[in-house]
Amino acid sequence: MVRIRVLVVDDHRIFAESLAAALAAEPDVDVSAAGSGPAALRCLERAAAEGRRFDVMLVDADLGTVPGTAGGSANGALHGALNGTVNGTAAGQGPASASGSGSASAGGPVQVPVARAVPDHGEAALVDGISLVAGVRSSQPSVRTVVLAEKDDPHRAAQALQAGASGWVAKDCSLQRLLAVLRGVLRDETHLPPALLTGVLRELTAARKHRTESERLVESLTPREREVLRCMVAGLGRKAVAERLFLSPHTVRTHMQNVLGKLGVHSTLAAVALARRAGVGPVDLVPPLGNVVERGGQLA
Repeated sequence: MVRIRVLVVDDHRIFAESLAAALAAEPDVDVSAAGSGPAALRCLERAAAEGRRFDVMLVDADLGTVPGTAGGSANGALHGALNGTVNGTAAGQGPASASGSGSASAGGPVQVPVARAVPDHGEAALVDGISLVAGVRSSQPSVRTVVLAEKDDPHRAAQALQAGASGWVAKDCSLQRLLAVLRGVLRDETHLPPALLTGVLRELTAARKHRTESERLVESLTPREREVLRCMVAGLGRKAVAERLFLSPHTVRTHMQNVLGKLGVHSTLAAVALARRAGVGPVDLVPPLGNVVERGGQLA
């Protein structure tokens, strides 16, 4: 039997534990849980290092955006199914295993502990669900992601698909439906509720239009201005950009002003948002040694 390794990421502790334990009761599912984006990344990295990569990550669409109360956000059929499957998730029961993976035991319920972590420097952008999906898509593309949401939201669902999610599932769906989605995304299927299809297609079409316009604006920049823009996307300030590109601070300020003017925006934040829509990534923060040797100390 081929086993499916699932990571549940939800900052509502009881819901995360209940969902993980219900999935662990399936004979072909191994499951772990994490209560934050950084904790999820560490679970994925640790599993990859140990040669036991996860297959699917289930992510709460509202991860990091609501208080982590005791699972009160999930209602409906899925929540009811979990309550019927798991009857002992209160503190004091032991974890299913030391590794955090659960499997059904013959005489009673299973509790899967939720790994949590305080974000380190540079991890703050990964605390919300959609950003986590994008981060995992970039770092571990073999891991399929499915977003769990409390309500149908075409805009958020489209964002999730653009970030690399393979599915968007309502939290009030049945456990059987969720299992079908898990198995489907492993066959490279994309799963969306039928009621969301029209709205999501409309959102994706609009996003493509905005991206095309953003790409046109970025193409109007000179090569040097694009370099400066990539530094801005990386979060570098004027002095850091000057050191990075071997320019004077005055020259960098001029380039930045030109970038804002050509992009039609009034702030660095707006310029970065437009650049990301156009697919512009951050500059590599570690300059190649060859560039330093070739251009060392030269001002442009």
